Amino acid sequence: MSESFLLICDDQPHTAVLTDPGPRAIEVVKLLHRRIGISLWHGKLLVGRLPATVLEDVPEEAAVAIVAEPRRAGADAHAEVARSR
Repeated sequence: MSESFLLICDDQPHTAVLTDPGPRAIEVVKLLHRRIGISLWHGKLLVGRLPATVLEDVPEEAAVAIVAEPRRAGADAHAEVARSR
């Protein structure tokens, strides 16, 4: 006899999305550089092509933490459940 189990994961992967850099775009670029390790040039490109995914397939806590700093700098960002591929 074979048994099967369906595992339900409460901690779904999340995506951090930047939708507007706000009035201090340079500060947001520098924050992204420090927090996720992208180059300043890449950060500038990311801010220029919004909405932009900053991080994907990370735990909810990480996504919420990464969007908190740009929001404090006046940017508009949010964490959302990652879409299935």
